[in-house]
Amino acid sequence: MNELVRWESDEGPVVVEVDSRDPGFRSVSRRGEAGGIHEVEGRFESALNNVRGAAMSALRTFRDRALDPETIELEFGVKLSAEAGAVIAKTATEGHLTVKLTWSRQEEVQGDERRP
Repeated sequence: MNELVRWESDEGPVVVEVDSRDPGFRSVSRRGEAGGIHEVEGRFESALNNVRGAAMSALRTFRDRALDPETIELEFGVKLSAEAGAVIAKTATEGHLTVKLTWSRQEEVQGDERRP
């Protein structure tokens, strides 16, 4: 069964449809009549910090000089849960948000020396 959950954010409320049959779903509170919107404790930005840390770790790993890529691109699905906040989805199509992050290395050439 699909339920609506609402987080507060710096830009206003964010309402997301989630499957209440997912593991970890727990009704936090309900506003209004049956079928209303569940209010989630915490802020939307805090929920996204879970996956932000994962993206930062992945970036550090792939920036390794052994690989020395010109460009790094990370893409993953983010699934939102009232209980867990934001988690990386099993597949991008399962996610509520698809996040694509791209970093390009800018180099200056001075003589024979290459600098990132």
